[in-house]
Amino acid sequence: MYFTDRGIEELEKRRGKEEVTFEWLAEQLRTFVDLNPDFEVPVERLATWLARLDDEDDD
Repeated sequence: MYFTDRGIEELEKRRGKEEVTFEWLAEQLRTFVDLNPDFEVPVERLATWLARLDDEDDD
């Protein structure tokens, strides 16, 4: 188990039943980076990865 799994499990437990839009998620990511600028690169990588999940060329 990765250390980050605990946070993911907490997110799923606390908010797993909620429905959100990608617009809402993008705003939360922007706010998080504003408050935690050291995480700009990892958040950018996560957002890019999520945006390109369906790209067939990235196999």
